[in-house]
Amino acid sequence: MEPLHFIENRTLDEIAVGDTASLTRTLRAQDISLFALVSGDVNPAHLDKDYAATDRFHGVIAHGLWGGSLISAVLGTELPGPGTIYLGQSLRFLHPVRVGDAITARVTVRERNAANARLVLDCVCLNARGDTVITGEAEVLAPTEKVRRPRALLPEVHLHERGVHWNRLIAAARAFAPAATAIVHPCDAASLGGALAAREAGLIVPVLVGPRAKVEAAARDAGLALDGIEIVDVPHSHAAAERAVALARAGTVAALMKGALHTDEILTPAFARDTGLRTERRMSHVYALDVPDYPKPLFITDAAVNVAPSLEDKRDIVQNAIDLCRALGLAEPKVAILSAVETVSTKLGSTLDAAALCKMAERGQITGGWVDGPLAFDNAVSRQAAAAKAIASPVAGEADILVAPDLVSGNMLAKQLIHLAGADAAGLVLGARVPIILTSRSDSREARLASCALAQLFAHRTGTPP
Repeated sequence: MEPLHFIENRTLDEIAVGDTASLTRTLRAQDISLFALVSGDVNPAHLDKDYAATDRFHGVIAHGLWGGSLISAVLGTELPGPGTIYLGQSLRFLHPVRVGDAITARVTVRERNAANARLVLDCVCLNARGDTVITGEAEVLAPTEKVRRPRALLPEVHLHERGVHWNRLIAAARAFAPAATAIVHPCDAASLGGALAAREAGLIVPVLVGPRAKVEAAARDAGLALDGIEIVDVPHSHAAAERAVALARAGTVAALMKGALHTDEILTPAFARDTGLRTERRMSHVYALDVPDYPKPLFITDAAVNVAPSLEDKRDIVQNAIDLCRALGLAEPKVAILSAVETVSTKLGSTLDAAALCKMAERGQITGGWVDGPLAFDNAVSRQAAAAKAIASPVAGEADILVAPDLVSGNMLAKQLIHLAGADAAGLVLGARVPIILTSRSDSREARLASCALAQLFAHRTGTPP
């Protein structure tokens, strides 16, 4: 078990003139935003890159108070430490602090008054080049009693900018020629509008597969133009799914996209053994979620296809998700095999499957990512929860992919994040000859674009789209 870290002060009796202490921190863009949020200081010289580029420092400048807060941290945690009372401070800001600068704050005891327990300390902040960016002094009331207590774990803070992850995916997908995509039964405004928006974004070349009269009526009702778009006329939704699968099987289209029909209508012909889109790999669904309180995209599988997957099915489910993440640019995605607990127990079959999947990864039956489990949801996504349980793992608290024990738990988890945590969702079915975009009636335009971008990147980076 990792030893618990403590914070300890130095009392007045333990302090002498000339004593010194320091801390080093690197300024991140998030730090500036957090400081602005807490302080209310929205000076554009700190927050607006375009404005800051016109000022005399020619760059984005951090708040001077950020550097001052480092000095406060040294005084409050190192010298004198806990129990220190701030009496006054005088600082001069000599050079700008920019994002990426490593700043060392150092305090040195200049005066010590034992009669009233007061200290005067010289304060200086230096950047990595040795330039003095802040100088000054602080006066404090030193603690007279010893304090030693566990160092508090700071909360994990993530500033969320809605859509930023999806915008990056869409931008990456635009680097490729748009892939031909069969839109299956696009007979309502949502599915038809999503397909046309993806076309306008340069992500797909839509091939509309459905009853022509219904498709054209939906377009008229929604005020959408179908000029130049191919329509494959079929009598009903079942026929649309069968024709779209045949187009994919023939290599005419590189992806399928669900329109106004039930999920099982499109998956049934895709699963057909002789005429469908089966490969040696088990098909599975991957949700891609942009969760406001998580610093990176989060992938959940399987929440839509495999009801109660076997161990062999789960191997394919994991591999499908890893392959998607790698197609999106993650070199070694971190995979958490979920259960209710993080220990293996014969009473919980999901923990046994998790342990077996980890061994499969060790033996090369699963490749391309870090796999660990069983992990409970909290210690899969929270570093604090993982640390509290002393879980030493490259995956714990850092998961990219969450593998649910079954469809019910995976679906509930994904929809809780969507409807209670405000996550934006995209998703694909993988393991078929082509990716299948499973949109929901409630999906936004942005979610449909993100799903198309996922399919586009996957198709181009793992195969040869038409």
